[in-house]
Amino acid sequence: MMAKKHIQLFGIASLVTCAAIVVGFLGLILFDLAWKGGIVLNWEFLVRYPKKGMTEGGIFPAVFGTAVVTLLATALAAPLGIACAVWLQEYAPDTPLTRLVRASIRNLAGVPSIVYGLFGLAVFVEGMGMGMSVLASGCTLALLTLPSVITTTEEALRNVPRLLREGALALGATRWETIRAIVLPAAVPGILTGIILALSRAAGETAPILFTGVAFYSRYLPASVFDEFMALPYHLYILSTQHHDPVAVRPLAYGTALVLLALVLMLNSVAFVVRARHR
Repeated sequence: MMAKKHIQLFGIASLVTCAAIVVGFLGLILFDLAWKGGIVLNWEFLVRYPKKGMTEGGIFPAVFGTAVVTLLATALAAPLGIACAVWLQEYAPDTPLTRLVRASIRNLAGVPSIVYGLFGLAVFVEGMGMGMSVLASGCTLALLTLPSVITTTEEALRNVPRLLREGALALGATRWETIRAIVLPAAVPGILTGIILALSRAAGETAPILFTGVAFYSRYLPASVFDEFMALPYHLYILSTQHHDPVAVRPLAYGTALVLLALVLMLNSVAFVVRARHR
C-alpha cells in the first residue's frame, strides 16, 4: 500500500514539474518581451505610422492589416467549415469515402503553412487574377484555418447527446429543423472556440501572406481588398532579419512581438471565456 502511495505521489510530482517547466518558459518569454519591448509600447506606438526607414514611429498599418486579413479569413472559413462539419457529422454515411475525407482534412491540418502560401500564389494571385492583395491573403489564410474549423465543429456536434436529436425527430421535426434548432445551438460553445483559436493562428502566420499580398512598407491603409497591406508577423520578420540597421530597430521589433503576442493571447482568452460561459 505504501509503495503504491509513493508511486502515486511521484507521478503527481512529475506532472506538476512538467507543467511548471512549461509555464516557466512561457513566463520567461513574456518577461523578456515585456522588458525589452515595454520601453516603446505606448499609445502613440499603436496609432502612428512608421517613419525614417522604420527606425521611428509606430505600427498602426501593421495592426490594421493584420485585423482586416484575419477577419476576412474567418468570414470565409467559418461558414464553409461549419457547413462541411454538419454534412460529415449529420448527413454523410459511414463509408470508406467519408473516412477518406476525414483523414484528408486531418492531414491538411498538418501541412506546413509555407505550402499554403505557394498554393495561394499559384491559385489566387496568378490563377484567379487577384494579384498581391488582402483578398488573396485572406483566401489563403481561410484555407489554412479551414481544417481546424471543420475538425473542432465536427467534434462539437458529436458531443451533442443523440437523445436530443431523437426527441426532436419524434416530435415531427425534420432532420434539418433538428440540426438548426437543437444541434447547432447546443454546439455553439465548441464551434466558437474552434473559430477563435483558428483566428488566433491566422493572425500570427507569416508564410501564407508572404507570397500573396503583404507589403514591406506602405504609407497608406488598404482602400479595398485588392490592395497590398502591412501585417504584424511580416513587419516583425523584416525588423528582426532584413532591416539595414537592426540595432536601431531592435526595441521596435520587441514591441511589435509583444503586441502580436498580446493579440494572440487575447483571442485565446476570449475562446476560453466563451466556452466557460456557454458550458
